Amino acid sequence: MSRLPWLLLLVASLATNPPASTRADEPPRRFPTQVSPDGRSLLAEDGKPFFYLGDTAWELFHRLDREQAYRYLKDRATKGFTVVQAVALAELDGHSTPNPYGHLPLVDLDPARPAVKDGPENDYWDHVDFIVDRANALGLTIGFLPTWGRYWHDPVKDGKPLFDAENAAKYGEWIGKRYGGKGVIWILGGDRNIENDAQRGIVEAMAHGLRRGGGVKRLMTLHPTGGQGSSQWFHKSDWLSFNMRQNGHNTDYTGTYDHTKRDYDLQPRKPVIDGEPLYEAHPISFKADRNGHSIAADVRRPLYWNLFTGACGHTYGHHSVWQMWQPGRAPINNPLLPWSEALDDPGAGQMQHGRRLIESRPTANRIPDDSVIVTDRVATSVPGAGRYRFVATRDRDGSYAMVYAPIGRAFSVRMDSIKGPTVRAWWYDPRTGKAESIGEFANQGERRFMPPAPGEGLDWVLVLDDASKNYPPPGRPLAGR
Repeated sequence: MSRLPWLLLLVASLATNPPASTRADEPPRRFPTQVSPDGRSLLAEDGKPFFYLGDTAWELFHRLDREQAYRYLKDRATKGFTVVQAVALAELDGHSTPNPYGHLPLVDLDPARPAVKDGPENDYWDHVDFIVDRANALGLTIGFLPTWGRYWHDPVKDGKPLFDAENAAKYGEWIGKRYGGKGVIWILGGDRNIENDAQRGIVEAMAHGLRRGGGVKRLMTLHPTGGQGSSQWFHKSDWLSFNMRQNGHNTDYTGTYDHTKRDYDLQPRKPVIDGEPLYEAHPISFKADRNGHSIAADVRRPLYWNLFTGACGHTYGHHSVWQMWQPGRAPINNPLLPWSEALDDPGAGQMQHGRRLIESRPTANRIPDDSVIVTDRVATSVPGAGRYRFVATRDRDGSYAMVYAPIGRAFSVRMDSIKGPTVRAWWYDPRTGKAESIGEFANQGERRFMPPAPGEGLDWVLVLDDASKNYPPPGRPLAGR
C-alpha cells in the first residue's frame, strides 16, 4: 500500500476529529522522559507531571493492519489514554506468524538480524514505524516491549530461547537506535520472571543495549507475571526508572492490589504502576466457570485502589483488545466479542475519569493515607475487605483528601486530614466523571458521609478540600497545569 493514501487519511481524520490531546488544558505530544526528584511520579520534557494512563494492546504491531491500528489509536487518544503498551516480538507466535502484510520481524529467527529492506512500507519494522509515529502524532506514548518474555525465557528454537545475552544486546541496541528518539517508554520482561542468572543476564544485556542505541535516555521498566513486580529483581538497578507490577486478574484488594503500596514504600524511592490489573471481560482469576467475566465495576476498583495507594498512573486492559481477537482467530481464554466492538465497552471510557480527578488537584505532594478513614466497629465493613475495600489519598500539606468508596455504605472521616477552618466536600462519580457539591463544614472531629446510592454496588469518591483553596469541581482542570 502506498504511503500517500495514508497521509491523506490521517490529515482528513485529524482535521475533522482532533484527538483529546489537543485540549487547551493539556499540551499535545507530551512524552514522559524523567522521574520526579522525589521519586514518586513521571515527568514530561517540560518538567510537569505526566499521568500514565495505559492500555494493553500487546498484539497491536503484529495483528492489526494500518487502518485498524489507526482506528484503535484514535479511539484510545479520544478516551484520554496517554500510553499504549505493545510488543515488537509479539506473544502469539509473532516470531513465526506474519503481520497482515505478510512480513516477519527476524531473519531465520535470529534477534541479531532484524528483517529490514530498503524503501518504505515493505517490511515488518516499517509497519511498526507507522504505528509508533501515528501514536505519537495523537499524543500517545508507546510503552514499547522489544519482545514478549517467552522468547528469552522459554524454549522456542532447537529447545532453546531465541535470545542469549549476546544477541539480546545487539537487538536492544538496534531497536534502541530505531525508536529511542520517538515517544516511547521501554518495557522489558514481558510476562516472565527471572529464574536464574542467565535470564537476568539476558534482560540486563537488552537494557544496556537499549541505552547504547537510544542515545536519548528513555524511561525503562519491566513487566513481570501475575502477582509480581519488577522490584523483586531490579529495584536498585540503575537502568530501572520505575517499578511495574502485574497485580493480576483478580477482584480482591488484599493480597493483590495492596502490593502497589508495598512497592511504593521501598527504598530508594521509585515510581510504581500496575501494568496489568484485571482486564475488562476477562475470566475472573482465570476461572470463568466459577467467577464469571469481569465488568466495568471490576476494573474501576483497581484504578482507584492503585492510584490511592501510591501509583503514578494506571493501566487498563480489555480481554478482547490485548489479543486483537476477531472471528477466524484462535481465541485465548474465551474473549466475549471482537476487539473492534470491545473498544466501546464502558470500562475503557471510564478510566479517564480517574485521571481527570487526580489532575484536578495538586499532585506534587499527594500521598496514600488510609488513616483519613475512621475504622468502623466492624473493620471488614469500613475500611472493608475483598472487593469492597475503602482507600484514601491526600495532599501532604492538607489542602485536600479523597476517599474511594467501592460500595454505597456510610463511613466516617477524620476532618483534621484537611487544614483550614472550613472543608468543602464533593461526591465524584467514577462512572460519569461528574461532581456534586455536598456543602461546606466546620473542620471539627469526625464526620459521617453516605454515598449517593446507599446499599448499591456503585462506587463513589468523596473529595474534601480546604475551602480557602477554591479548587475547581473534582475532574475539572486545575489552573496552572
